[in-house]
Amino acid sequence: MSPLENTKKYVSIAGNIGAGKSSLTRLLSGYFKWEAMFERVDDNPYLSDFYEDMQRWSFNLQVFFLSSRFNHQRRIEELPHSIVQDRSIYEDAEIFARNLYEMGLMSSRDFENYTELFQIMTSYLKSPDLLVYLKASTPTLVQHIQSRGRAFESTIRIDYLERLNKHYENWVNRYDLGPKLIIDVDELDFVNVEDDQREIIARIESRLFGLFPE
Repeated sequence: MSPLENTKKYVSIAGNIGAGKSSLTRLLSGYFKWEAMFERVDDNPYLSDFYEDMQRWSFNLQVFFLSSRFNHQRRIEELPHSIVQDRSIYEDAEIFARNLYEMGLMSSRDFENYTELFQIMTSYLKSPDLLVYLKASTPTLVQHIQSRGRAFESTIRIDYLERLNKHYENWVNRYDLGPKLIIDVDELDFVNVEDDQREIIARIESRLFGLFPE
């Protein structure tokens, strides 16, 4: 391993619901021997209620995620070793809160309050050394969501996923906080196909440690 590979790295995995963020986080954690930080889903006190009544619980849910992600990122900066993170803090505001506001599921007052809080928090944070965006079509997202069988996700609407995908594409195109890598999940099944796993790992290694990263 080269001296460069011994330096601390912070990689964040971005993508829509069902894109495979947690699976890739586990894969990279195991391969590189990095600590993995996962999004709080199973112990989230608002998530189930949110999918039942988005308008009532949208602000509560987004503030919970923002607080949780901020604490994760502060810990990431304090730790001496490398980290791979399941979903970045930027997605909370750029994708989910913005979408809820545009759908009329979060009031203007709540969205402005949330956005101001987000901007204050992120001004104290370091951006990732690499953002990996998992790009997936809606049919792929639906297939992944159905296969993992979370009860609270059974009420997610296809048009909701499609709206999120549009926000993701817009955000990733604008993202300029550091290097980014886009992986098409429709083309690479890194969960079940070892060759696809090796290809994704090689692409990430090249961006992080290569002499001539793209």
